[in-house]
Amino acid sequence: MTSTSRPARSGRQTPRQAGPEKGTRVAQLRAANINPRTGLATDYLNHFNEAIMLLEMIPDMPECAEDFMGWHPLSYREHFMASHFKARDLAISAYNSADPVIRAEFDNITSAMTSILTAVSTAMRDLHQDKTRAMLAKQATGWVKPLVALAGAIINGRGNEADVDYIMTH
Repeated sequence: MTSTSRPARSGRQTPRQAGPEKGTRVAQLRAANINPRTGLATDYLNHFNEAIMLLEMIPDMPECAEDFMGWHPLSYREHFMASHFKARDLAISAYNSADPVIRAEFDNITSAMTSILTAVSTAMRDLHQDKTRAMLAKQATGWVKPLVALAGAIINGRGNEADVDYIMTH
């Protein structure tokens, strides 16, 4: 006996939902600086830009290495939960309902940035020469900045798999 019933659909709505609420939802997302097509907000990239800023300061101010080593990774949800972002609940909701393919691509990039930054932080703890820390900071900045740009492109709906593959292999 075969069943003709369809699998249950999740009640989850995407930022691109249909119906009369779509216009309201899109307006809310835009007002909160959340891309209505991707369901992602650039505000999360501030978390990584903070680490980059500290890394860029290390060559001129070696004491900033301590500040950088105090940086802790946060997931997208954790970032917004800890932030004073006015629409943080909307940002988390939009992220949760984002297209799973886009969200996975975005999460892969942010995971790579997190891995690099935590590895650099760990390495800096073992280094005691300011010159060596400065060199590592410059290298790390060169690794992470293109990934932040790629994450921004994904947020804004312009990322593509070829860009991801190129950056991840170079």
